[in-house]
Amino acid sequence: MKVLITDKINECVKDIIADVSEVVFLPTMSEDELTNIIGEYDALMVRSQTKVTRKIIEAGKNLKIIGRAGVGVDNIDVEAATEKGIIVVNSPDGNTIAASEHTIALMLAISRNIVPAVVSTKEAKWNRDKFTGNELFGKTLGVMGFGRIGRKVVHIALSIGMKVIVYDPFATEEIVQKVGAVYETSLDEFLPKLDYLSLHIPKTPETNNIINKDNLCKMKKNAIIINCSRGGLVNEDDLKQALENGTIAAAAVDVFVNEPKIETCPLVEYKNDNLILTPHLGASTKEAQINVALDVAKQIKQVLSGGYTESAVNIPSLNPEKLEPVKDYMKIAENAGEMIMQISTGKIKSFEITAQGELINLDIQPLEVAVLKGALSSMLQDVNYVNAPYLAKQRGIEVKTIKSETPSTFTGILKVKLTTDKEVNNVSVSLIAKNIARIVKLNDYDVIIKPQPHILIVPHINQPAMIAKVATTLSSDGINIGSMNVSENIKGSNMSIMAINVDRIIESNMIDKISQIDGVHQPKYIKLTSGYTL
Repeated sequence: MKVLITDKINECVKDIIADVSEVVFLPTMSEDELTNIIGEYDALMVRSQTKVTRKIIEAGKNLKIIGRAGVGVDNIDVEAATEKGIIVVNSPDGNTIAASEHTIALMLAISRNIVPAVVSTKEAKWNRDKFTGNELFGKTLGVMGFGRIGRKVVHIALSIGMKVIVYDPFATEEIVQKVGAVYETSLDEFLPKLDYLSLHIPKTPETNNIINKDNLCKMKKNAIIINCSRGGLVNEDDLKQALENGTIAAAAVDVFVNEPKIETCPLVEYKNDNLILTPHLGASTKEAQINVALDVAKQIKQVLSGGYTESAVNIPSLNPEKLEPVKDYMKIAENAGEMIMQISTGKIKSFEITAQGELINLDIQPLEVAVLKGALSSMLQDVNYVNAPYLAKQRGIEVKTIKSETPSTFTGILKVKLTTDKEVNNVSVSLIAKNIARIVKLNDYDVIIKPQPHILIVPHINQPAMIAKVATTLSSDGINIGSMNVSENIKGSNMSIMAINVDRIIESNMIDKISQIDGVHQPKYIKLTSGYTL
């Protein structure tokens, strides 16, 4: 076997892989150059420079694994690799120390005016009074995101005497309090309490521009923002304006919307000393670069030795022996997680997953993972079948699986119960025929819902003309109804529910219009990313 390593990766990885495979180091290559030679290699290891495209992957007839010596895999066509059965791995833990230390370094630098003081002193000036700073001790740090890096930042901040408040909808108060921090559930309550804000969350549609003009105005005028997470979490134009007009005191930013084209960032136009910019140095330490390389090398060795890896970003890391008996239920199980998350409000406390019928004789662990992947993907980035259980455990989410011998109308049925701090919801799914999956129960309603990408759920009072009113409202915006299921509440109330498959995304203004129909109660749009066509 042969492993190809491109880009600048420490040669220490050779010592790990050499006993199972020949290791070849080559420089960064173009798509055509790599395509011409990749067919003779069993594994490929890269950093960010090499773009592993579909063309390269399809030419890699012997490829078993692609490793990214770092966190992000934006330069790898993961979908194409998955289609080919090639495992894609990264190193999610290798830069934790580096990124957390850089966060603290920026916090200290901006608080003690280190950057302008250095410039001034090198100009042979002695301006001690001008650069009087502020101590971190006793100040309140808000940490948004309680993942690996967020936790490390919390630990360091507490050790130097800061007070720490954590905001993370996926963490639990118990876990946060265990490390000595305070847990806050409301962003509106969180922001006004802070002297410092440090962001450690993924960039998703929900978190994009989460720190914008409105939220900046909720903060103290002496507040300082640190962003070593992802560009786009903080609106760059709004931050520049906030610094100019004194809405906040200062900021230190390591990540940007358009990297590496820093010249397009409005913050570079701001020249005052209360802003520090660094070129995405969070993971740029010698130790981190070695750690991520060694981590990925070990994973490549495991796979080439016939084992499995725990840091894959795609599905092949699941044990095929476990997956095969339940593979037909995987998509609909993921759909169940997606749906129940989107109909629920509040902080997740627990999942209860119950198997009935033919499923009680099978290992349903892969279905549990699929449910968690579907649920967590609605709020987190890069959730996969490997890391979903880890992410749930990390956030203190209890997961319980049950096998019930209670008779079922269907051959096999999977029931998902989600308990939050505000409510309890239930979704049941089944295969009513080979490859024909349906959502068959939604709380107290027996339904038959096609798991297609766009679904509108409309609870309503059972009275004449309700269907016509909803349909007319949808058609007014050009939204086409593909199919509809209407079910009465099985507990005998006067409520019914419409489950409507539509042809596109339903925007919030349309939800508002439907909500205004007399008799309609809290309609919800559900987006399923893992849908069926039957």
